[in-house]
Amino acid sequence: MSVQSFVNKRKKTFIGLPAPLGYVPGLGRGATGFTTRSDIGPARDADDIPEDRHAPPNKKNKQDKEEEEEDLNDANYDEFSGYGGSLCSKDPYDKDDEEADAIYEAVDKRMDEKRKERREEKLKIDIEKFRQERPKIQQQFSDLKRDLASVSVDEWNNLPEVGDARNRKQRVGRAEKFTPVPDSVLARAASQNSLNSSISEQDQKYGGITTPFGAITPLGSATPTAEIDMKKIGQARNTLMDIKLTQVSDSVSGQTVVDPKGYLTDLQSMLPSHGGDINDVKKARLLLKSVRETNPKHPPAWIASARLEEVTGKIQAARNLIMKGCEECPKSEDIWLEAARLMPGDQAKAVVAQAVRQLPQSVRIWSKAADLETELKTKKRVFRKALENIPNSVRLWKQAVELEEEEDARIMLSRAVECCPTSVELWLALARLESYENARKVLNKARESIPTDRQVWITAAKLEEANGNSHMVEKIIERALNSLRANMVEINRDHWIKDAEDCEKSGSIHTCQAIIQAVIGIGIEEEDRKHTWMEDADSCASHQAYECARAIYAHALAEFPSKKSIWLRTAYFEKNHGTRESLEALLQRAVAHCPKAEVLWLMGAKSKWLAGDVPAARSILALAFQANPNSEEIWLAAVKLESENNEFERARRLLQKARASAPTARVFMKSVKLEWCLGEIRNAEILLEEAVKHYPDFAKLWMMKGQIQQEAGKKDAARDAYNQGLKKCPQAVPLWLLLSRLEESGGQLTRARSILEKARLKNPHNDLLWLEAIKVEIRGGLKNIALTLMAKALQECPNSGVLWAESIFMEARPQRKTKCVDALKKCEHNSHVLLAASKLFWCERKITKARDWFNRTVKIDPDLGDAWAYFYKFELAHGEEKHQEEVRQRCITAEPHHGESWCRVSKDIKNWRLKTEDLLPLVAKSLPVPV
Repeated sequence: MSVQSFVNKRKKTFIGLPAPLGYVPGLGRGATGFTTRSDIGPARDADDIPEDRHAPPNKKNKQDKEEEEEDLNDANYDEFSGYGGSLCSKDPYDKDDEEADAIYEAVDKRMDEKRKERREEKLKIDIEKFRQERPKIQQQFSDLKRDLASVSVDEWNNLPEVGDARNRKQRVGRAEKFTPVPDSVLARAASQNSLNSSISEQDQKYGGITTPFGAITPLGSATPTAEIDMKKIGQARNTLMDIKLTQVSDSVSGQTVVDPKGYLTDLQSMLPSHGGDINDVKKARLLLKSVRETNPKHPPAWIASARLEEVTGKIQAARNLIMKGCEECPKSEDIWLEAARLMPGDQAKAVVAQAVRQLPQSVRIWSKAADLETELKTKKRVFRKALENIPNSVRLWKQAVELEEEEDARIMLSRAVECCPTSVELWLALARLESYENARKVLNKARESIPTDRQVWITAAKLEEANGNSHMVEKIIERALNSLRANMVEINRDHWIKDAEDCEKSGSIHTCQAIIQAVIGIGIEEEDRKHTWMEDADSCASHQAYECARAIYAHALAEFPSKKSIWLRTAYFEKNHGTRESLEALLQRAVAHCPKAEVLWLMGAKSKWLAGDVPAARSILALAFQANPNSEEIWLAAVKLESENNEFERARRLLQKARASAPTARVFMKSVKLEWCLGEIRNAEILLEEAVKHYPDFAKLWMMKGQIQQEAGKKDAARDAYNQGLKKCPQAVPLWLLLSRLEESGGQLTRARSILEKARLKNPHNDLLWLEAIKVEIRGGLKNIALTLMAKALQECPNSGVLWAESIFMEARPQRKTKCVDALKKCEHNSHVLLAASKLFWCERKITKARDWFNRTVKIDPDLGDAWAYFYKFELAHGEEKHQEEVRQRCITAEPHHGESWCRVSKDIKNWRLKTEDLLPLVAKSLPVPV
């Protein structure tokens, strides 16, 4: 027996319970005791309300008693809180406890309300995060649902039917069996519902009270009074069926005579055309009726009522209403126009004739009258009649002039400007139709009549330019500004610049330049001039107003002749939108004002070199040397010029002079590369030894040293060179990659892994190192390890475009699209992700989409050579010759320099003299077709 059971056995049942009422301790063994007020209770009447607080506890059953027994086991004992369970579980639950519980509950509720908003927000964030990690099936197929919008009817009809996957027994099933009802059942049913009109002998004898032997049914209720001919019932049923079939079928062919399309069309014609609720129409009709009756002189009420009837298909009711409205409101222009619109042909003309008699000064009614006429002659007659009544209407004059021939139009415009002297359009139209001398007179009269309008002055300037008087253009624009200021007209720069752009589009180049020169400096603070002018030039260039932009740049250069940034922006503008001659002339002026700007000298030299004028390029570089002695950029540009023109000895001498006068790491690197390209490996090694002594922290020197050794087959020497370089340049990622590939090429996969892991420790969060580690595993055939590495890489570099692009094609085909969507969400404008999306569309044979995405890729990053190569390969496979040539020309213009595949080909020593147009086909040929 356990200790617990022994304790429970010895425990008395009354321990822990309150004493019963009237209990006196020791009374059973003869003790008398004493009585206090607490024993007999307070003095109360019998009918007082008892106090529940001192009510006797409820009697508990045996089960509750067992549950309330204390558990004194050692397993239930705690050093801090003692034995487990509630300390007050044995006490009675009274009103104080209830009140305390209510207070605690209110406090808990209040605290819960305080945290409710934060808790709900946290729950919402958790749900969104969960939905992003584990989207619904509906969300995963949302892109496919959107694609259904482009499915044609033929494609939909050609979809194969879904097969039945059930077995034959389930598919065929048991055939339903139908048993005809016997005529006896029908007769019995009919007899149960019939009434008898005679009494049987049994009923007469026994009165229907006694049923002898329980075998005779009284009242004869089961016997029908008359016999039913079941044969006739069957014939009637067949006749009825035949009538119904005849109604819906053709007696000859058996085909249905009900036309489904015509039937639906008939039904639709029965419905109101407005598509609204008929009750709403009734309410609107009633409301408009009350408006008309309340205020019959209110035209909008009549117009609204007529349009309501028109919408509901009651066109005649609409016409009646609008004509009644015309009678009530004869001076309303809108109601007459609405009536003319609703009436058919000749009736509309009659309505307009009434309208003209009521409102002879209405321009809109006269225009409507002219529109209703079909013949040109009658239209002219209407407009002339209108102008007799309204001679100062510019709109009528313009419409009338448009119908006339040139000579008649000039005569009409002469009269029009007399009637409407403030209309600029009429004056300008007349000036365009007149000869040069007459046009000048017309514009002078226009300036006198409208001294506050700038268009007259601009037209005068354009007129002078068109007739060869370019020297007058600046004077006219200057006089225009002075005249407008004298007439208190504000000079708005933006409006004038817009006018200059319009002048350029119309071919008046000199006028647009004169306007720009005159207004470009108006209303600008001294310190904001440069910034504002550059913005104006960019705006004009974006609107293809290149002459305006050129004029702005010229004005800015005149104000800031020593600003290198303005010269550079102007030079790039001329390079993109001008000619080679204009660019070279500009650069000559630029280097005269900014001789220390190396980039301007180099642009001039390159322009001459691209034009084939090598001596001129040399002379420019010679002048650049004088202005910028010991400049690294100019030295290297001179070397490149000589090497590109096969003057290798001159290039060597230049590099030797550069190493002596301006020794830099780049100069040494170019010297080594020239010797390496020319096959002078010994000279290159000597130069490298000297270079790494002077510049040990220049990683490219160590890379070249290792590559030269690796090319010669000396892998140990190459490994030593890479290791020495990594000691000096531990942050040089390309060095780590070269060392890893060296070990991998020797079959040392484990050593390559360890090198890359060490590199990631030295350079954390580097996506190129992660990418190389993943590719090492893929090349080794360990795709599972590669997938694991990719997951870790994306956790460490979540916004890396190259990793996301690689991860798309590591997935199986069905999951690639989803992965691509995730990549675009993370790196929307990354060129590598866009390139991967383009290749994905290419795989799916979506040619148009792939071409669009390739265009987006090369537009975002034109320096990515891989994108151009894939684009060119795509066009070679699926595009026309003009598309291929377009991509090729765009690539040559962009001159890309980056990209893994592009650099692998372009930096190969064998291809050192190849240009962009030669490299593009080579790179495209080396790329695999995406699958």
